[in-house]
Amino acid sequence: MSQPIYGRVALIGLGLIASSMAHAMRQSGLAGSIAGHARSAETRAAAREIGFCDEVFATAAEAVEGADLVVLAVPVGAMGAVAAEIGAHLKPGATVTDVGSVKQAVVEAVAPHIPEGVHFIPGHPLAGTEHSGPYSGFATLFENRWCLLIPGAAAPEAVARLRTLWEAMGSFVEEMDAAHHDLVLAVTSHTPHLIAYTMVGVADHLRRVTESEVIKYSAAGFRDFTRIAASDPTMWRDVFLTNKDATLDILGRFTEELFVLQRAIRMGDGQLLHDYFTRTRAIRRSIIEAGQDTAAPDFGRGKPPQG
Repeated sequence: MSQPIYGRVALIGLGLIASSMAHAMRQSGLAGSIAGHARSAETRAAAREIGFCDEVFATAAEAVEGADLVVLAVPVGAMGAVAAEIGAHLKPGATVTDVGSVKQAVVEAVAPHIPEGVHFIPGHPLAGTEHSGPYSGFATLFENRWCLLIPGAAAPEAVARLRTLWEAMGSFVEEMDAAHHDLVLAVTSHTPHLIAYTMVGVADHLRRVTESEVIKYSAAGFRDFTRIAASDPTMWRDVFLTNKDATLDILGRFTEELFVLQRAIRMGDGQLLHDYFTRTRAIRRSIIEAGQDTAAPDFGRGKPPQG
């Protein structure tokens, strides 16, 4: 059992990421106690039933009282309002972090509400499944996954402490600035999700193909490619609205590449297609060699509470 890294941790939002953090921290003794808050009574009841929090509160302000670490695990679009609610209740010397997949918008929304003497270190664990809600969490979600931290002007010792927590939960940790993070994630996560949602939408609009046929005849490619289209719609709405510039940039580049392949198919240019697929296969193999292709286990338990 490890020594606690933080005496008291407050989780604001109790979905997949927060519940997985709680399970990981409890499993390894990384927090002295864990408090939680969720917007909906249903989610709070689920958290109490599962037992990954020591206390569950109806308001975020109550949850953060006395906390050494506060984790904002709500949709990006809600973080500013949550930060405004908890700002006056934060313990001097505490660290506030988040787990959102957009960083510049989070910095702009949250930082103005963080009082002097409190460390604000945005973060983003690159881990998840298509499932959401408190029942979806599991302790090994972050093992061998990257967690990106945006240290900004935070004290080095506070950054080092947060890094230690993520490493203790199994993550590799890298630091970068917010703008660079948002560009990288537009390539590796945001645009792929948008394309997956679009592909499902295309299938839905093909009136010659009924819904049952799409389900019945889904080949492995369609199933695997569109799995992420089952992800939380509120979260992804906020991601695209708050990281629009980087996403639109990458979508433009994607469209240009698609036009190249479209023309090659139309013109029968087999050599171009072969060379392109060979190059991209090599990139896919490098992802496998880096150990970042292992799918998370399917811990879905029906439709979980939201909030």
